[in-house]
Amino acid sequence: MREETLFCIKTPYRQEAPVKGFFFGSGEKTACFVGSLRGNEIQQMFIASQLIKKFQELEAKGLLVPGYEFLVIPCVNSFSMNIGKRFWPVDNTDINRMFPGYDLGETTQRIAAAVFEHIKGYKFGIQFACFYLAGDFIPHVRLMHTEFQNPEAAKKFGLPFVLCREPSPIDTTTLNYNWQIFETDAYSIYTRETDSIDDASAKIAVDAVLRFLNNQNYINYRTFGGCKSIVIEENAMIPVCSPNGGIFRRLYNPGDEVKCGDVLALIYDPLRGDEKSKITAPKDGIIFFCHKSPMVTEHQLCFFLQER
Repeated sequence: MREETLFCIKTPYRQEAPVKGFFFGSGEKTACFVGSLRGNEIQQMFIASQLIKKFQELEAKGLLVPGYEFLVIPCVNSFSMNIGKRFWPVDNTDINRMFPGYDLGETTQRIAAAVFEHIKGYKFGIQFACFYLAGDFIPHVRLMHTEFQNPEAAKKFGLPFVLCREPSPIDTTTLNYNWQIFETDAYSIYTRETDSIDDASAKIAVDAVLRFLNNQNYINYRTFGGCKSIVIEENAMIPVCSPNGGIFRRLYNPGDEVKCGDVLALIYDPLRGDEKSKITAPKDGIIFFCHKSPMVTEHQLCFFLQER
């Protein structure tokens, strides 16, 4: 393993925040892994750290195939993480909406440009990502339609689902999109948590990465388990929203099968405590995403249902 400080972020109130990269192997720029881009992505940083730990074990045992280089960047935005902010605290901007970056622009544009300079050119790019809403997912691989997407290769992660989505205009400044535009096969891996650690789904993500690399013959390490992935389109999933605002108590978790009419969650009056409404399943299917926060607003997205 080779540990390098890729660049340092100058901060107005604290010492410089270094962005570290961990290199394994040497030769062809094969795969790059990026963890936390936002200050609340604790799970994503944890997954990257566990991948680093596993790569160290494989390297010590000689199980990395010679001629290939892997780079892991566990955390980009440690400044925001240290003070408990999701976005860059000075101007509340999102680094993952600034790619490919601009080295003469605003701070987050410069950070994105510095990151992208180090990570472009790899054959595969894997980001440990989170959703814009607070909630839990079935662990899955996500990629965008950019004319460069490769859902067949995404199946080699062995996760239950490969989700494809049409990019919106705001997605054109994300890491995943720009990786693909610059001819890197890019994939985002989603797990159950963001601002807390879930060991079980973190292990699923690390095993998926190792399975993918083994299937591509870049490492000599076989992981057990894995699924025959199903490719689905995000716009085909069924959104289920709350009829009222109030205290949210969900009754199902990601991966649970439900039938039409099953009560997915209850909403209580936050002051009187009585039940205001029920959220029911509109069709038979599998819970793909669940809202997590204890409060909901009226018409807020609470579940994504993958119809059977």
